[in-house]
Formats: sequence, structure tokens, C-alpha cells
Amino acid sequence: MTSLLRLSPGELDETLTALGAPRYRADQVLQGLYRRGLDSLDAITQLPGELRDRMREGGLALESPAVLREVASDDGETTKALLALPGGATVETVLMQYPQADRHPRSTVCVSTQAGCAMGCVFCATGQMGFERNIPAEDIVAQVLHFQRLLAPRSEHVTNVVFMGMGEPLANYDETIRAVRLLTDPRAFGLAQRAVTVSTVGIPRAIDRLAGEDLQVGLAISLHAPDDALRRRLVPTARPNSVRELLEAGRRYFRATGRRVSIEYALIEGVNDAPEQAHALGRLLRGAGMHVNLIPLNPTAGPFAAPSRHRVRDFRRILTEAGVNATVRIEKGAEIAAACGQLRTDSDAASAAGSAEAPAQG
Repeated sequence: MTSLLRLSPGELDETLTALGAPRYRADQVLQGLYRRGLDSLDAITQLPGELRDRMREGGLALESPAVLREVASDDGETTKALLALPGGATVETVLMQYPQADRHPRSTVCVSTQAGCAMGCVFCATGQMGFERNIPAEDIVAQVLHFQRLLAPRSEHVTNVVFMGMGEPLANYDETIRAVRLLTDPRAFGLAQRAVTVSTVGIPRAIDRLAGEDLQVGLAISLHAPDDALRRRLVPTARPNSVRELLEAGRRYFRATGRRVSIEYALIEGVNDAPEQAHALGRLLRGAGMHVNLIPLNPTAGPFAAPSRHRVRDFRRILTEAGVNATVRIEKGAEIAAACGQLRTDSDAASAAGSAEAPAQG
């Protein structure tokens, strides 16, 4: 079976034409999927029943994720969903909303590209799960559509997508790129390319490949350390010269796309938050034209903790004085384990899902 959410508009044109349908039927399907939020083939009632039957006989299908659990933060601005995807994986995905004066909120969906992760970051809940499987493009897109259906009754819509959920997007490269193209195709979901950000913990060759895709998506590199020895302690899969290699790849990405690269730096008390480490990072990034997102570590089951606010401010000040643009990320949803580094779907999450009285509905 082939999910309709996997097919690009061009592929859908060809598929329906091969079934004897006129081209406008493809537009009706795309409108149903991406504008009306329909979640089954039978719900696309603009199509004749006979055509829907032929589509099914031709191996086309449309399934939505099963919501195992959905929880919202105290302020209502962050929603985390535990989804059983049609492809067989279970992932967590997050909607983060940012109020804007006299406008609908900016609504960002953080999608997962893998169940688990093979990168093994010692401070990340997902990294400690181990790797289970890659997520196909249609199931990445389905995560976005899940929250789009939740927002539609409020006359709101998804405005941004970040590939920062479970897994390493560039280790599932082809499916990640297919999902990006589906989400940004004007005939499909229709997001602006600049409203999409892909985050990576570090695959330089894949960054170079991404730079050649003729896309205007943002790139975020999870660095977390100013030197290789410390980075390999935090990211056991990191290559011996990963800091230099990643920054060089980031510069090449900027030259190829014109998009400024962000550096993600999780601040961990007593590990990578010392003034001398801030000075070293400043020297490393001075003149590189990169922006640093400082992320005080969110609580996980591990032994690590976030630095004090004073120490975070000092780290940022040192970077700023070195001429490096740096901000402290305001994390959302930490109280529901929906913030950076907190997503997981192993026994703890499954137990929580099982104890829920009923799945929340959008």
C-alpha cells in the first residue's frame, strides 16, 4: 500500500492519470489532504466512489496516526502527542504556540524523524532510548497534519515546522527531504521554505548534500561543546574532529544557501558552562556569522542539571562580548516533558499513555 501523503503533487498527477482520472482530481485529493484535513479516503467525497474504489484497488491508502496520549502545558501553549503512526512506529511530537499581538499565534510543530536515536547524546532522553527505526516521509507529514486538524477549529494554522523531535533527521536523509518538499510544495501543505528548520547533531556530508538541494530551509547544528574531547563525552558517536568539520560544513551551507546557521548549545551545569568554555566558544565562532541558541538543560532521567540563571547570563555575556550573536532559548513545555531533549516513547512513556483515561481529541 502507498500512502497518499507520500506522493508529491506531480506523482499524484501521474498516479491518477494512470487510473483514468482527469488531472483536476489530483487537486481535489490535495485540497482534501492539506486544506480540509481529511483523514480517510472515503472522506474525500468530491471524488466519485468508483474512483475511490479504483484508488484502493491500485494500492493507495490514507491513514491517520492513532493518538495514544495528548497533554497540554499549564499555559495551554504547548501540546505533546504520543502517536502510533500507520507505518508502525510510535513517536512523540509537539506543538508550540507563541502569542502575537493582534494576530493568530505562531504555531510551530516539532516533528520526529526516527523512533529513538542512534546518536547517543548522554543528556538527551531520546538518545538514551537507542535506535528503533526510521520514520517514512508520509508519517512525518502526518505529525504536522495531526496538529493542523487540532488548530483548524480555532481558525489557526501551523506556521512553522522544525525537525528537532526524536531522531537525527540527516540520518534519515531521503525521507526527511521528501517530507520537507511535501510540506513546502504550494500544491501540498504550502509552508514557506524559510519556515522550516532542520536540526542535526552532526553529519557533515549530509549537510553538504542538503546545501545542494536548492532549498531555503534553516539549518541548526547541535554543537554542545567548544572542543572535541568534551563533545565526544557528550555525543559518543561524534567524530574525532567533529567541531571543526561541523563548523566548516555550516559555513559551506551558508555560502550555498545564504541562510544563517544556528548553533545549538545545551548548557549543562559543571560540564560545559564554565567561563573558559564560553571564551573558547567565542573564539571558535567569532566572525563566523552564526547565531548561538543557548539552551539551559531540561530535566531528564539522567544525572545532569541546568546551570543557574546567573551562570547562563554570564555565558551569554562572554559570547556577546566576543562578537558572537547569542540568545537564551525560552523553552516551552518542560513540565509535560515536551521540551528539547525530553522526548521518549519507551516503557515510561508507554506506561503514562496506558494510564490516561482517554486520548485527547483535537
